[in-house]
Amino acid sequence: MAVHSPHLLPDHACLVVHGKDRPGIIAAVSALIARNEGNIVAFDQYADPDTGEYFQRVVFQRANLAAALPGIERDVAATLRDGFELEWTITDQSVPKRMAILSSKQDHCLLDLLWRHRRGELPVTVPMVVSNHTTSAEDVRSFGIPFFHVPSVPGPDKSASEAKILELLVGNVDFVVLARYMQILSEDFLDKLGVPVINIHHSFLPAFIGADPYKKAKERGVKLIGATSHYVTGDLDEGPIIDQDTIRATHADSLAELVRRGADVERQVLSRAVRWHAEDRVIRHGNHTIIF
Repeated sequence: MAVHSPHLLPDHACLVVHGKDRPGIIAAVSALIARNEGNIVAFDQYADPDTGEYFQRVVFQRANLAAALPGIERDVAATLRDGFELEWTITDQSVPKRMAILSSKQDHCLLDLLWRHRRGELPVTVPMVVSNHTTSAEDVRSFGIPFFHVPSVPGPDKSASEAKILELLVGNVDFVVLARYMQILSEDFLDKLGVPVINIHHSFLPAFIGADPYKKAKERGVKLIGATSHYVTGDLDEGPIIDQDTIRATHADSLAELVRRGADVERQVLSRAVRWHAEDRVIRHGNHTIIF
């Protein structure tokens, strides 16, 4: 069982706003929080000078938030949607998001996430791990997390295995993490799932999309290798990027050494992306992200 996460904040709400920039947004948001007896404790904003798009993340404290939240939501809707035509979400920061993990044979990202969850570093619950292999089953269960084995059907048609995974996930999770899950998810699967999916790709995208990026990096003789965490879309490894990092490589590094060192980067990049998403710090806009 996970220890209490310091990232879960009782009586704190997070309001995320985005839309066309115009005068008065900051004043309107501040006023609506004040008249609902809230106190702003964190405020971030960004206005894109090229597109005129506006993005804002506000965290505020309000006593007895759970009881007051429905009224606050009605006020936000009336103020922002009708007055400014802005899109918005508001979340109770004391409620952890439900994160399912999909994995395959390689377990370094999977076990790192479970370890961080147990230490309270991630504001999430983990209702399940689903894998197309059984190699990590006992390790997962040692964390007190349910493990489900759904084998991948040989061949290009994965609809049968995807249907079984959907039975487990739909309605039970708020987002899904692919912790080196070595299967391509279909657009139909993503549509039916209906929640964000975060992937870790073992390369500094857009370089070396697809399979065997470390092998491709070694053959190309690159001087940097890296990892990229991104939202999954129907286009392979093309989704909005959440986080990236790199380390230096030399001609003397073997393929095995690149894989070993790259695994460290993968763990760090994925855990940051998961925490930022769980804390409502990521705003998706087209194929880009704004990170507060």
